[in-house]
Amino acid sequence: MNANDLAALTGRPADEVASWLQPIQAAMTEFEINTAAREAAFLAQIVHESDGLRALEENLGYSARRLVQVWPRHFFLAPDDPAGRLDASLFEHRPEALANVVYASRMGNGPESSGDGWRFRGRGLVQLTGRTSYTEAGVALKLDLVNQPDALLQPAAAARAAGWFWQHINGNALADTATPQSFEQLTVAINGALLGEEHREQLWKQAQALLCASA
Repeated sequence: MNANDLAALTGRPADEVASWLQPIQAAMTEFEINTAAREAAFLAQIVHESDGLRALEENLGYSARRLVQVWPRHFFLAPDDPAGRLDASLFEHRPEALANVVYASRMGNGPESSGDGWRFRGRGLVQLTGRTSYTEAGVALKLDLVNQPDALLQPAAAARAAGWFWQHINGNALADTATPQSFEQLTVAINGALLGEEHREQLWKQAQALLCASA
């Protein structure tokens, strides 16, 4: 893999993504993402998840209407029946308040008042989320991610955390088979659903072709 490969995958100029080359290569070496099949699947997933290596932090600035679509069990909009849900208009474009509500008391986070939802919101190339994931990744990587969560906004830590998560979900084993079904399993393991499936698969095929050409 070289800077031109990253440029092609991200759709960005090579000089904009060149700073990512060493961190990603180092992470792939550390976590044995060391075959063309593994590299292609890994690159496809992290490029999609990070919007072409641009977004290292979860965007929680949702409109009220979008909040109801994303978290229908948490929010409602009048004239719908609240049914125990919160008024979405009160959380519109309020990312910190939103994170503290929707991520409260799960993924190792404390209650809403703890601020853990915002503190441990999605960061890094695969949007690591929740106190438990930050703690486990920090121990594995020997980084204090609990007290310094913004470390995941830096390329080296972001890439290593992505490699750690890949190992955590047995990404290499799934990538080795290189089937559409196993790639779907990777997507679900990383994202929780098949969101962006078409784009991920397009990136995967593109990465396979680029890596074969670079070999």
